[in-house]
Amino acid sequence: MTIHDLREEITHWKLSGQRILHLAIGILALSIYEFIARPFYRPSIYNNHIYDFHLADTIGNTLGTIATVYFFVAVLGRTRAQHLFLIKVVTLSVALYEIAHPLLGKPMDPWDLAATLITGVGCYGVYNLIHRGHRAAEKEK
Repeated sequence: MTIHDLREEITHWKLSGQRILHLAIGILALSIYEFIARPFYRPSIYNNHIYDFHLADTIGNTLGTIATVYFFVAVLGRTRAQHLFLIKVVTLSVALYEIAHPLLGKPMDPWDLAATLITGVGCYGVYNLIHRGHRAAEKEK
């Protein structure tokens, strides 16, 4: 991609219904984490010693992966193929970041890695469910 191509992409970028939907999903995931999960859910699970199948431990990676995936899809993706590619690349990037934690002096949590990968597969599935009608319309053309 050249500078000219990048300039063309920026000038032809437009806010569409799909972009708004993807941004809304990302903002919703981030909001749930920031305003519900982190201040209320996680502390109550830890304080009451409730076993929630590691959800309180991995909710940051889970909701963070959803937010990251859908933000990138909303901002950078134009076509269905680009969206699906971005979902895969962003999920793998977040997983690689988790694997690289020991290089940053932090312990790697296998539950976070698993949550990231499962959430990425879930994002792929949700994307396909949301855009099921668009896929059928593309096949008819």
